Amino acid sequence: MRDFLPADKARRERVLAVIRERYRAHGFDEIETPVVEEYARLHSGIGGDNEKLAFNILQRGLDADAIRAGADDPARLTDLGLRYDLTVPLARFYASHRAELPSVFRAIQIAPVWRAERPQKGRYRQFVQCDIDIIGDASSRAEAELLVATLDTLDALGLEGGSIRINDRRALDGMLETFGFTPEERPGVLITIDKLDKIGPEGVATELRDRGATPGAVDAFEAFLRRPATLEHNPFGERQIRKALPEGVSDDVVAHLVGIGEAVAASRGATDIPLVFDPFLVRGMGYYTGTIYELAHPSVSYSLGGGGRYDGMIGRFLGQDVPAVGFSIGFERIVDLVESEESGGAASVVLVHDRDVPVGELLALKAALVGEGSRVRLELRTKNLKALLERATADGYTAFATVGDGTTRTGLELKPLA
Repeated sequence: MRDFLPADKARRERVLAVIRERYRAHGFDEIETPVVEEYARLHSGIGGDNEKLAFNILQRGLDADAIRAGADDPARLTDLGLRYDLTVPLARFYASHRAELPSVFRAIQIAPVWRAERPQKGRYRQFVQCDIDIIGDASSRAEAELLVATLDTLDALGLEGGSIRINDRRALDGMLETFGFTPEERPGVLITIDKLDKIGPEGVATELRDRGATPGAVDAFEAFLRRPATLEHNPFGERQIRKALPEGVSDDVVAHLVGIGEAVAASRGATDIPLVFDPFLVRGMGYYTGTIYELAHPSVSYSLGGGGRYDGMIGRFLGQDVPAVGFSIGFERIVDLVESEESGGAASVVLVHDRDVPVGELLALKAALVGEGSRVRLELRTKNLKALLERATADGYTAFATVGDGTTRTGLELKPLA
């Protein structure tokens, strides 16, 4: 969990403002949910490994004996927890407010979440997520809207050239069924497949055998991985999708993916769309039921965001299934890639004043500049004026003026800061 100095905070807010503006331009509306949710909801088995990283909150009023008695069972001691993502709170929000929302609801959530991570570069215990979700639309249009809005936002941040890897959990499941993996062993098999980029086909096959997976299925999968075309990074289209999958995967799944690609192409007015079909993209969240995707940029080797369809989640809270799909930008990774820009429009001014200038005169000068749209800071002149101005520049100020007793607005000379 980190503190942010003024310049860092201003940079973050500028990036957030662009993200909010682009999301709203695409028809999404911002909501807000509490930072805490019920323990049972956060630990209902739909959050994957993130449930293990949740910060839990002790029940109020427990005495030492009660704490000792429940030491081996956190559920007896806690009734609330800090949210570890924004999707579980959104599902609860929709179930609570469905009657007040449109039949197809497009939501923005931009807020901090908490996970008990081991802190390291790019991983923090408190971080901001920027989510857009569409609830109530089962068609490929929903995914296409999310992908187009995300790519547009990336472009608006000056990160042109991004692409999205896309797959479908149903295609993955169909693939594993074709090879002969049993339903019980498939979750573990997916964990291993998710390591393909790191350990390669041979490492995947070895780990699957070490897991005790069905030998014939492992042999069939290994042979498929060793096909020359299997691990190619293909552009997006029906031919490429079918080429990358074994025979037997549902035609409906392929048609859904193709529909997404066609809609994205139409929206962006191009045939060369920034989508890449990756039949081994897994994503670890247990609530995904269909399409899944990750955002990539050529400047970095890691993903900048991702998401997918989670049609089964809201039904747990509402009692009936409602289609839902979302995309989350990894803000902490994005903000480090966005180039700093000078503030446009009116100046940000530092008024360096002598000690004997009356307070009324200072505030009148400040009010006049603020009224013109400037951002204004008052600073008492020091012996080391250079250091004062360097600090102001670091804080984002673009101009300064010196103020003595009797200085008026017309006599104020603004000078640029280097």
